Amino acid sequence: MEENKETEKAEIYSQRVRAGKRTYFFDVKSTRSNDYYLTITESKRRLKDDGYVYEKHKIFLYKEDFEKFLEALKDSVDHVKTELMPEYDFSQYNNKEEDEGAELDTDLSWD
Repeated sequence: MEENKETEKAEIYSQRVRAGKRTYFFDVKSTRSNDYYLTITESKRRLKDDGYVYEKHKIFLYKEDFEKFLEALKDSVDHVKTELMPEYDFSQYNNKEEDEGAELDTDLSWD
């Protein structure tokens, strides 16, 4: 029970990105020594037996790796957009209104 209180205090900022059957969570957290890091969580809803389960995959990203991570992510996305799929219209996925109007799934439970 005490650990749960510490986890709740440690979360500083959170942002959710809905993507079809997946949801991505970007959570800024702090350590006991007031250092900051980012967790990126992918959650996938799966049908199992008579209900749904959520499969999670998590990445911990520390401040010393932020710039390298962002650069590699940007370079990889740019490569797909410019080299592999230059004629594809990626702007069709920019509809934030659809994501914002989506119903919040309250069955999710995190750490």
